[in-house]
Amino acid sequence: MYNSCRLFCLLLVLGVAWPPSDLANAQSGSAAAFPKSTLSIQTADQKYKFSIEIAKTERQQRQGLMFRRQLAPDAGMLFVYAAPQVLTMWMKNTYIPLDMLFIAPNGRIVQIVQRTVPGSLQTISSGEAAIAVLEVNGGTVSRLKIKKGDWVKHPTFGSNPK
Repeated sequence: MYNSCRLFCLLLVLGVAWPPSDLANAQSGSAAAFPKSTLSIQTADQKYKFSIEIAKTERQQRQGLMFRRQLAPDAGMLFVYAAPQVLTMWMKNTYIPLDMLFIAPNGRIVQIVQRTVPGSLQTISSGEAAIAVLEVNGGTVSRLKIKKGDWVKHPTFGSNPK
């Protein structure tokens, strides 16, 4: 008890909130709600369907897949931004490895980063202008042979050529 009190007092003096607000919000049920949808990825040989959640608001995008312990094999989260830009992500408070697919406004995959490291604060960049990021389970890209230049079909991207 004494050590717990000392830790709490130290955190209080340092101005550190405990539990961290993101964790407190996620655990208290005030976590952001996400609309659900489906999308498909068209590779050279195959079309793959995913059940997704969409993160469009700043609050949804800040939360993303943080604090989740699992993600179904055919599930993902699509982060959609207002305008094309170089997008950056990180893995803070994210417990599962992810593959990130950065997508141009026309639905073409412009960058893929595979098997991101859970909890890492390292910046993950699209490297070029993108309007969306699709996060799926780590290993999905290699398992399905998804490549840069493949197409994502979803209303966000209008009607693309594939």
